[in-house]
Amino acid sequence: MKQKVVLATGNQGKVKEMADVLADFGFDVIAQTDLNIESPEETGLTFIENALLKARYASKISGLPAIADDSGLVVKALSGAPGLYSARYAGVDDNTADAKNRAKLLSELAHVAPTERQAKFVSCIVMLQHETDPSPIIAEGECFGEIALTEKGDNGFGYDSIFFSPEVNCTFAELETEQKKKISHRAKALSVLKNKLAIRA
Repeated sequence: MKQKVVLATGNQGKVKEMADVLADFGFDVIAQTDLNIESPEETGLTFIENALLKARYASKISGLPAIADDSGLVVKALSGAPGLYSARYAGVDDNTADAKNRAKLLSELAHVAPTERQAKFVSCIVMLQHETDPSPIIAEGECFGEIALTEKGDNGFGYDSIFFSPEVNCTFAELETEQKKKISHRAKALSVLKNKLAIRA
């Protein structure tokens, strides 16, 4: 029988990207939105702290083990921004947020030379067996690239259409979903999680 876990995110893009992979790990994945669980305020100062906040809250409300991801885009020329505030960089929290976040980032980088637009996607995934689990599994993944001058591609979500990956010579939004699942920051963090789960099994 598969272990039930709650996926502590309200981001449907993340649910879509993570649920299938976690199901392959042997989990029966329930999105927190299906349990009417809202996300807590993200008051942490690091991706790990925010992921733990989300996982603890979802586990507390649901009574189930929880897996949470906190991720973001870190741009060198902007001293690490948008970073922890990637999802609400433009100050909005609705279905226009992604487009407004990308527009603000491109505007901020308008006068930055193409050779100075280095960036990385960071993903931190944590798993708790229960709300007060003192030994969470923590898995991190990073993906390096640069911010494109214009948007390209219509697959993916968030900043995918402006994150150019030299590894595949295109933006993340130009990748097929299955290809992105293999090389993204979240894919790398999930791979680390899988290995750590195997060790603890």
